[in-house]
Parts: sequence; C-alpha cells; structure tokens
Amino acid sequence: MNILFLANAGAAASSNWMMIGLFIILIAFTYFGMIRPQKKQQQQRMQMMDKLKKGDEVILVDGLHGKVDKINSDKTIVVDADGIYLTFERMAVRRVIPATPAAETKAEAPAEKLEEKADETKKEDK
Repeated sequence: MNILFLANAGAAASSNWMMIGLFIILIAFTYFGMIRPQKKQQQQRMQMMDKLKKGDEVILVDGLHGKVDKINSDKTIVVDADGIYLTFERMAVRRVIPATPAAETKAEAPAEKLEEKADETKKEDK
C-alpha cells in the first residue's frame, strides 16, 4: 500500500510543476497580448494630446469634427465647429488631423482661378 502511495506522489509532483508552468505561460500571454499593447496605445495617445495646438483639426469621441480654437491650462480645449464654440476635455479628442498650411493654400488657389475666369468671361460679354 505504501508503494502505491509513493508512486502516485511522484506523478503528482510532476503534475504540479506542469500546472505552475502553464500558469506562468498564461500570465506571460496575458501581459504580452493585452497589457503591453494597451500601455503602448495609451502612451501614443498622451503624446498626441501633448502635441495638440491651435488650428489642428480634431475628431472627438462622439464623432464631432472641429478645429481647435484655444487650449486652456486646465486641460480643456475650445473647439470651433462651424462657428459654434464648444469646450471639451482634452481626453475627448479621438484623432488629430494636423493643420497643413500648404494644403490650404493649394485648395484656395483653384477657387481663385475660377473667380478670375468668371471675371474674364464677364468682361468679354460686355
């Protein structure tokens, strides 16, 4: 009877080590699969919030699109949404679309050309 008990004790010891190994693998998988990427994403978000400046186009968490008009010292921003000024926490910003002055001037240039062409046709009609 003692021989059977000792034989089972050896098998149980190896089973315990296997369970401990599986538990360690599970913890490592949880860390590298979930916790670490989430921390990295949060760090990128905080960097985005620090780089936020006046004139940046933003998309808020509720889907509102607007332009940053003012950044206050108490971590709030004032967003201009088509002439309506709204105050939000910085954390309400989902995505920042940086203001590009070069793109704005390019966008204005074709409009100016159209106006010039319209003026020329009016002069020719007279």
